[in-house]
Amino acid sequence: MKIGIPKEIKNNENRVSLTPGGAQALTQHGHTVYVETNAGKNSSFSDESYLRAGAKILPTAKEVFATAEMIIKVKEPIPVEYKLIRPNQLLFTYFHLAADKELTEAMLATNAICLAYETVEKDHTLPLLIPMSEVAGRMSVQEGTKYLEKPQGGKGILLGGVPGVKPANVLVLGGGIVGTQAAFMAAGLGAHVTIMDISLPRLRYLSEIMPANVDTMMSSQYNIEQMLPHVDLVIGAVLIPGAKAPFLITNDLLKLIQPGSVLVDVAIDQGGCFESSFPTTHTDPIYIVDEVVHYCVANIPGAVPMTSTLALTNATLPYAIALADMGWEKACAKYSDLKSGLNIVNGKIVYKAVADTFGLKYEKIEL
Repeated sequence: MKIGIPKEIKNNENRVSLTPGGAQALTQHGHTVYVETNAGKNSSFSDESYLRAGAKILPTAKEVFATAEMIIKVKEPIPVEYKLIRPNQLLFTYFHLAADKELTEAMLATNAICLAYETVEKDHTLPLLIPMSEVAGRMSVQEGTKYLEKPQGGKGILLGGVPGVKPANVLVLGGGIVGTQAAFMAAGLGAHVTIMDISLPRLRYLSEIMPANVDTMMSSQYNIEQMLPHVDLVIGAVLIPGAKAPFLITNDLLKLIQPGSVLVDVAIDQGGCFESSFPTTHTDPIYIVDEVVHYCVANIPGAVPMTSTLALTNATLPYAIALADMGWEKACAKYSDLKSGLNIVNGKIVYKAVADTFGLKYEKIEL
């Protein structure tokens, strides 16, 4: 199979979808990998390293899309890439379609095959979302800590405090991968952390593994309202696979939060879990509503591209090899986890949560 690796062109997206090691593994399986010039540069992978791995370098994204049968990306296509996508071409990337109707309609119009990393599901886990969720969870605390500083617009509080001064209060909404990593990170810096989730078994598990400065609490509107006047940093880490995130903090509830506190919405890819959230970029990452700092960068792991690219390829490569070796139809028929990643096939929505979000027709796929 001919496999294309275009350069990511979303604002400050420095990751690349495949390492040279990944390219070598695919070529060893008899496939041809085409990499756009400088696609790996911002992740510290040179064109020469891809050439040594057996890949071929093409000068433009247009040529990569025109040549490849399967396109492997990191982020969803953006408008300038829509016209490059061909009917029946397989796109393997993060899509987050439920958060973007324009993107959904554009992908339907291409008649391509959209296989989304974030909905590939195996044993009730999301294996292709986990590595980036781990990065985003840890980064959310790192960024939140920075924006609590007074020069950045925050209230001027040190997350871990000092002897004689209490540490900051951190509220983590969601006990999944992002929330767990955020709680560990904040606790490691010395903060007092409360992690909320709607699953009592999950809370029991978290209670067993978390350090002593982390409390668990059942997530409810009442409990969130009780916590908000006392928090310094809130991490939004809610995920409903393939569907839009619910608003856990409405605009009215912002008034309960102390001025200079920071909200980090890691769920922004899926529409955000704060009503006041809208996507920001690494170039312009924050804005302030009701004196509360909002950090809503939609590609948080793009700030640490070398770590993120290595972690992502570790997870996606076995699936990419299966898709290339067998073709998407046979691979998805054989592996139910890959089948769950199918969102759009030849102009039809085949993932129910996406169809339901926009009131569009859902068609169950038969392979």
